[in-house]
Amino acid sequence: MIRIGQLINGEKSTSSDSRTGPVFNPATGQQIAEVELASTADVAEAVTVADAAFIEWSGRTPINRARVMFCYKQLLEEHAHELAELVSREHGKTLPDALGSVKRGIEIVEFACGIPQLLKGEYSANVGSGVDSFNMRQPLGVCAGITPFNFPAMVPLWMFPVALACGNSFILKPSEKDPSCPLRMVELAHEAGVPPGVLNVVNGDKEAVDALLQDHRVKAVSFVGSSPIAQYIYHQGAANNKRVQALGGAKNHMIVMPDAETDRTVDALIGSAFGSAGERCMAISIAVCVGDKTADRIRDGLLEATSKLNVGPYTDPDADYGPLNTKAHLNKVLGYLDSGEQEGAKLVADGRDISLQGYEEGYFLGPCIFDHVKTDMTIYKEEIFGPVLGIVRTDEYGEALSMINNHALGNGATLFTSNGGVARHFLERANIGMVGVNVPIPVPVAYHSFGGWKQSLFGDHSMHGPEGVRFYTKLKTATLTWPAGENAGPEFSIPVLS
Repeated sequence: MIRIGQLINGEKSTSSDSRTGPVFNPATGQQIAEVELASTADVAEAVTVADAAFIEWSGRTPINRARVMFCYKQLLEEHAHELAELVSREHGKTLPDALGSVKRGIEIVEFACGIPQLLKGEYSANVGSGVDSFNMRQPLGVCAGITPFNFPAMVPLWMFPVALACGNSFILKPSEKDPSCPLRMVELAHEAGVPPGVLNVVNGDKEAVDALLQDHRVKAVSFVGSSPIAQYIYHQGAANNKRVQALGGAKNHMIVMPDAETDRTVDALIGSAFGSAGERCMAISIAVCVGDKTADRIRDGLLEATSKLNVGPYTDPDADYGPLNTKAHLNKVLGYLDSGEQEGAKLVADGRDISLQGYEEGYFLGPCIFDHVKTDMTIYKEEIFGPVLGIVRTDEYGEALSMINNHALGNGATLFTSNGGVARHFLERANIGMVGVNVPIPVPVAYHSFGGWKQSLFGDHSMHGPEGVRFYTKLKTATLTWPAGENAGPEFSIPVLS
């Protein structure tokens, strides 16, 4: 049995007496590895070496750190298929989907290569007589990232490349469900020139998370996961005087207007709702159709399209999506299907009868579609995080927009229409952090920032892009002058511009 441990100070370690957790292949349901769960002492060791390594790393010039990021980008590109294989084996998503997530993560590294431009600050000459002022952005110190199972490559790359390029040291706590890819990416970072101790990995569970939140030497914590845990991370981190960005769950809506093109809309819903088995924080899980005629044609198109989807293991090159990540999560999603039927929604596509020869123990679920979903139903209010799409029927656009704005979660939303006026109104009035028009998944590119509103984001800063740089740095402002002539004596009033 493969045993996965920690990577601290550039060295991998395993211990025979550590607590462990199982790592499964979701397609077969078989355990393929065990991962050590870091203790409080393990985390303290990682923080100690990261704190010591910060001094030299933060003292390097921004361009020196950027050159390391350039080398890292090249190594990630060379090993992209290897990383995708690791993702697929432990997460379950198809190889093309896994490779796409790796490439999206590499785009963040590419952004990090240009961070010196964002660190240079501003300068104002003669703010007073012979007085100049300028500001600079400086690193925080030891930062930590706690990342989810659904994107074991992309989400860590949202965090540590930006943090490192800004001059911080970093401790990554990836999901214990699929730890191999994050560990390999950190090895490649060391190969690219990141010094030992600057970037470390601690695998673990709540004990490791709490240790990071409580250690006063950790200055900032980044998190992506469910909203209840995001809220916990935010409040615990803030109570310990840390800067926190905690991205939570989502219930992303797509408003479908009567003038939306049917085929294009159906294709967008299929890819967004069922890609990666719906285990995406930007997946569309609710289609709000304006008018019964709109709902009927979208539903009919979805039923025809989903009947042709191929669900299978990542080793199947024709698979459209794979299994859910764990048996427990599969059972949770099945519970939502029961709840939806009990509360009166119509399950018009039922994926529970799927059976794959040779993969009977895998965590597979075919595409599921509910029609006539109401806003008071559990399947509408809560994030399901599976291949389940709900159709809500409404009479007019204003009601559809109100549904989005009244939902507790505000990660992403999109609108499909041919009307520019409606689109403009939606972009301005949707109370959502990331919005799109005629796009299925409104995910920002690397040089913009990712983050929702309401209970989808706890903290003031989104991830990567300019907001990521602001999160991983602190602003310092300097005011200076030089002696010229005789000393005029002490000044007791607040200086004013002249």
